[in-house]
This record gives sequence, structure tokens and C-alpha cells, in this order.
Amino acid sequence: MSGISIVVVGGGFGGVYTVKKLAKKFKKNTHVHITLIDKHSYLTYMTELHEVIADRVEPDAVQYDLQRLFSHRKNVSIVTDEVTGIDKENKLVLAKNGQYPYDYLVLSTGSQPNTFATPGVEEYGYMIGSFEQAIALKHTIEEHIRLGAVENDPAKRKSLLSIAVVGSGFTGVEMIGELIDWKTILAKRNKIDPSEIKLSLIEMTANLMNMLDHKDAAKGEKHLRQHGVEILKNTTVVRVAEDYTEFKDSTKFPTATLIWTAGIKATEEAQTFGLKQGKAGRIITNENGQALDQTNIYVLGDGSFTDENGSGKGQPQTVQGSEAGAVVASKNIALSIAGQPTNAVFEGKYSGFVVSIGSKYAVAQVGKNFHLSGFFAQAVKHMINIIYFAQITNAYYLFKYMQHEFFNNSNERNMFYGYLSRQGNVLWSVPARLFLGATWVVDVIPKLSGKNSWFVNKLRLSTFDWLLTNTTSGASAAGKDATATVTKTVKATFSLSYQYGNQPMLIFKHIPKWYYNITKFMIPNTDVAFFMQKAMTVFELLIGLALIFGVFTWLSSAASVAFVTIFSLSSMFYWTNIWMIPIAIAAMNGSGRTFGIDKYLQPWLQKHLGNWWYGKTKSSYK
Repeated sequence: MSGISIVVVGGGFGGVYTVKKLAKKFKKNTHVHITLIDKHSYLTYMTELHEVIADRVEPDAVQYDLQRLFSHRKNVSIVTDEVTGIDKENKLVLAKNGQYPYDYLVLSTGSQPNTFATPGVEEYGYMIGSFEQAIALKHTIEEHIRLGAVENDPAKRKSLLSIAVVGSGFTGVEMIGELIDWKTILAKRNKIDPSEIKLSLIEMTANLMNMLDHKDAAKGEKHLRQHGVEILKNTTVVRVAEDYTEFKDSTKFPTATLIWTAGIKATEEAQTFGLKQGKAGRIITNENGQALDQTNIYVLGDGSFTDENGSGKGQPQTVQGSEAGAVVASKNIALSIAGQPTNAVFEGKYSGFVVSIGSKYAVAQVGKNFHLSGFFAQAVKHMINIIYFAQITNAYYLFKYMQHEFFNNSNERNMFYGYLSRQGNVLWSVPARLFLGATWVVDVIPKLSGKNSWFVNKLRLSTFDWLLTNTTSGASAAGKDATATVTKTVKATFSLSYQYGNQPMLIFKHIPKWYYNITKFMIPNTDVAFFMQKAMTVFELLIGLALIFGVFTWLSSAASVAFVTIFSLSSMFYWTNIWMIPIAIAAMNGSGRTFGIDKYLQPWLQKHLGNWWYGKTKSSYK
């Protein structure tokens, strides 16, 4: 078999998902190679751009390097180039910097904002069709609020401090919702009253969020109104100027920041492919995901028009639609390579829709009859994103997503109201870290040498009674001592601190039966017991030293919790020492980066281990 080349154009949701599925399917077939071409070296997580615009997360939170996504896929090549057309006769993808032969071609070029030729939108409106547009809009909002705060002319001040969003689809509602959160921060930063920053949502129809059930949409609308958003329904924008927007009824609405989210269309790139286009320039495909009259060219995502139900509307332009297209394209390509009929059919199965309105609230429709709002709907939104990372099998960016969304953001802008954020001062947890480390070291010092040493063949795990009867030679004495300890009855007093004259109470007077069975299996005889008590002594010393010097603090703190749990279940730990668990958890908040070696070690490891495992990221790939 000669080599087979599959070229995927577009590194968005659908393109990346397609490559992942193809790479997995053909990982043992050395004759098949996949090339992913995109004009950027990264995937832009388009559904979260509103978070970047409103300064909830850093810009790199929505940029996922393509090389890191496919670093261990030997049958995948990443190319950074701008596609200019297709030579279908010679099976070539034409681009600015080269030509790429293909046997099978997948087009997933996405979409761009549709202005519907409304005058002034291109010149004075702002759109969210790309990462670059998002960054530009963020800076524009900051600049307009800054200028408006010091403007004395009432008309100019009102225009600069007014932000309007046109369109109440996913993008528009999520954008206005994010601005609700940001408005207070911007006002405080510029020393003005938040009420001066006016937010408006403009919709040309009678309903908001038409993709949702009416009851869910009504909840979302109520939330917007409660947070001061002016909602203008049945309002059509006919012209956009520098400092105002004109409606169909000739009303001039003052705003210097009009964000256009009224619709999308296929990219201009799609027009260069020479394939039949339909509604909004989307390339028409058959039920198998193939472009008309081109059985080896598949089109998916926002730029495709698959009308599987005959409604004339085509599939919804959502991530779920892109994934459905990726599934059918990868299946049919695999069938074709195997010499079988390409009979996989596009199925637009949509498990539901979620619209987030700010960082803490959302409305969701899961399936046909399950409706959520508030915290749980927001949890569903995050779960959908997490599932996507699982689908493209990338733990690195899943971890980064969790950091950006829950642990590294400020101003309480996450669904947990900032309670999980690490943006607080961790200096005050350093004494707790040092004290915890010192406790372990002080506890372990007597075990290193002398009559109480744990490095001699003398049984110290006295609560494991099945070992006592089997102990021989040097361990027999320990068995007698341990037996005496077990049989001695002293009244124990519950307390969380030591009390003079009272015996501290064990957390577990007897080992729980389930843990007893596990431990008996893990430590069946004295030889294993002697090894374990020596190993535990070494680990206890390492944990203490690591905490004192701030090395791998998170792991050392987690190990502290684990050791305390083990000692407690083994009936070897007292209530008076249970403080070690909450202190260890507190030390996990990054205290090693303050007066600790982790300040230098963790960034160094992240950089070098990341480059070793994923390869060094570049601005463009050849």
C-alpha cells in the first residue's frame, strides 16, 4: 500500500477533534499520515473569548498550542500556513507558503461575524470572531471607560460609558453577562459609580436566547434585568456611527462601544475552495459529510451546511455540531481507506444547551426535559468543557483550564465566589508549614537511632496483632512489649489538646475491620513489617524536611494527610494530633513558593518537563 495523506484544514474544535480521532484510528497504520493546517499555531477556545474580553481570565487561557495537543502522535504533522485555495484536479491544498497533497481532505474553517451589510458595523462596531478581535475589544472597553470617567461633556461621557451588545444568541448573552461582572471592577478602577456604566442588549426579534426553552430563556432574561442590563427587543440596528447607533425607527442610541454578535457566516476562505455554497456562504454537504460531487472532501463545523432534517436551516453552528461532523468524517475516511462504502451518516444529536451569564450564573437545558439555572447550570457548562478535553485526550490543557477558571482568577469571578482562588496572600500559611514540618522531624528523630530506633528488626507496629504471634528472634521481645501495651487498660479522655493527668484518646480504639483486612494482606509477615517501618521512617523524615525547606510542598502536605490517615486507621494516632490534617491542607495553597525552594523549583520543572514531554512551543510550525 502506498502512503495515504489526509489533510485537515482548520485547527478549531472540529478540526482538532477530527485529527484526534483519525490519529487514534490509524496509530498502527504507518501508511496513513495526517497533516493539520491552520494559520495560527494554536487552537482558540472560541466559546470562552468573552472571558478574555472582560478580563476574567488571561489571554493564554483560550490558546492551546497545536503541537502540545499532538506532541505524541507520530502520524500527525502540524503546519502553520494560510490556505488560499484547493486544486481538486491534482488533489493539492494551496497555501501562501506551500502546497500540500491530499488523498482525503477535511475542511473545518469555522465562521466569521455576519454584519448583513449593515452600514458602519465594519468601521465602528466591534466583533468577537477571533482571538485578535477579542484582545482589541478588551483594550477598547478599558480605554473608553477610562476616557468616559474624565469626560465632562454629558453627551460624550454617556456615549463612552455605554456598552451595547447586538444579538441575544450564545455569544451576545454570554458577553453581556461577563460585562455585568466586569462593570463594578472597571468603575472602581476609574473611580466612578458603577451605575454610570450602562449595559444594553439589543435584539431584533421578540425573544431572547431562541436556542433555549422559553422558561429557561425567561430566567436568563430576568437575571439580566436584575443586574441592570437594559433589554431592547424588536429593535433593528440600521446604522452604526462612531458614538451612536441608529435604529429602524430613527432613534439614535448613544454608545461608542457597540459589540456585534447578530450572526455568523462562513469565512472568506471558504469562497476560495470552489465548492457549492448555501445559506450564509456555508459549504453544502450530503448526509455523509462530503462536499457535493467531491467524495474525498469532507466539510464540518460552522462553515458546513448539513440539512439532515430537511428544514432548510442546516445544523446548529455549535461545538456539538462540529463534533458530530468530525465523527462522521473520520468514520467515512476510515471506511474508504478500508475499501468499504462510506455509509456513516451525519446525526445532529444535541444533548442540550447552556448559556453562562457571568461567572456565577447560567441557564441550561439538558436533554428534552431537564432544566437547570444558577450554580448547577454553571457546573454543567464547565463539565462540557472538561468533557471536550477528555475527548481530545489532553490532560495538560485540562489542568490549565482548571487553574484559569477556579484557582488563578481574582475578584471572586468563578462559580465558587472565589473561595478556591489562590490569588490571596499565602505568606501567613508559612508558619503553619514550618511547624508541621518541624512536628514530623521531631517525631522521627528518636526513630532514627538508639533504643527506640525503627531501623532494627524489632517490631514497632504493635497494633497489628497477627504479626505478634509470628515474631521471632529479635522481634519476640517487641511482641511481648506490644502485648503488654495492648492489654494495659488506661482510661482515655477525648480532647483536642493535651490535659495534665489524662490519657489522650485514640481516634480509633481498634483498627476498623475493612482496614484490618487490607493491612493484613499488604503486611502478611514480620519481614514485610520490618521493611515497612523502616520505609515509613524515611518517608516521615523526608516529608518533614520538604515542608521546612518548601520543596514539593503540595505533595508533602498531601503525604502528611495520607500518613495521619494511615496512623489513625492503624489505631496509632490520638485526637490531640488531628490538627495536622487541616494544617497540611492549608499548607497546600502554595506556601512553598513563599520563603521556600518551590519558588524556583516549580517554575523550572514546569518549563523543562513541559518542553521535554510536549516539545517547545513555537509561533509557527513547518
